[in-house]
Amino acid sequence: MKNVKLKSPKQSSKSNAAPVRLARQRSAYSAAEVEEIFRRFSVQRPEPRGELEHVNPFTLVVAVALSAQATDAGVNKATRALFAVADTPQKMLALGEEKLRDYIKTIGLYRNKAKNVIALSEKLIADFGGEVPRTREELVTLPGVGRKTANVVLSMAFGQPTIAVDTHIFRIANRILLAPGRTPDEVEAHLLSVIPEAYLYHAHHWLILHGRYVCKARRPECERCVIADLCKSPEKTCDIPAPLVELPPQVVPIAG
Repeated sequence: MKNVKLKSPKQSSKSNAAPVRLARQRSAYSAAEVEEIFRRFSVQRPEPRGELEHVNPFTLVVAVALSAQATDAGVNKATRALFAVADTPQKMLALGEEKLRDYIKTIGLYRNKAKNVIALSEKLIADFGGEVPRTREELVTLPGVGRKTANVVLSMAFGQPTIAVDTHIFRIANRILLAPGRTPDEVEAHLLSVIPEAYLYHAHHWLILHGRYVCKARRPECERCVIADLCKSPEKTCDIPAPLVELPPQVVPIAG
């Protein structure tokens, strides 16, 4: 594997930059510390779930595609009525782009998203017999479906251990120095390399929920954090971990 940082010692004017880049790529935690972090998450939420409502793999693809630059709550509000009338690619095509826009007009970028949903429905029928494919390589060929969406579908619909790096996970991985990276792909690869295999399947949801409800974007609520004593974030405001107790079950509709 090539490493451009090997050339940096000869560049006197930029030699100080190389160690910073090296540091960004190294987790601040030992393997034992990472194991303990995810052990605590597993106690707190034994069976975490994604919060996008869906009834089958197709509606999950649509919901995740619609969730770009939107909240899960906002998407759920729009898709409850939509999925009641269009829960297959065939029904979505019959609904049509214009009527689809009426259902999702409260979601940001809804015009372009409606176009993509119709296009991905057409492709599913034409290329995959109306079924959602089970590989990342095939999923990303669908209009409006990128690597993050594909990873969510692989995990939530087909039970494959993946890390879908959304804004919460990207922020958490860098903020607490668990798996620093400059891009979502770097963070994904880094997380896959440091998270113990036993915790990998649920790790995606644990990190998202931790970022959404505790380690929030504007101000992390460290007093509510079960890993406050382990956390190495420069932004940390508390060293005393919150009580490690199982949280009430999430109220999330189960796919049918």
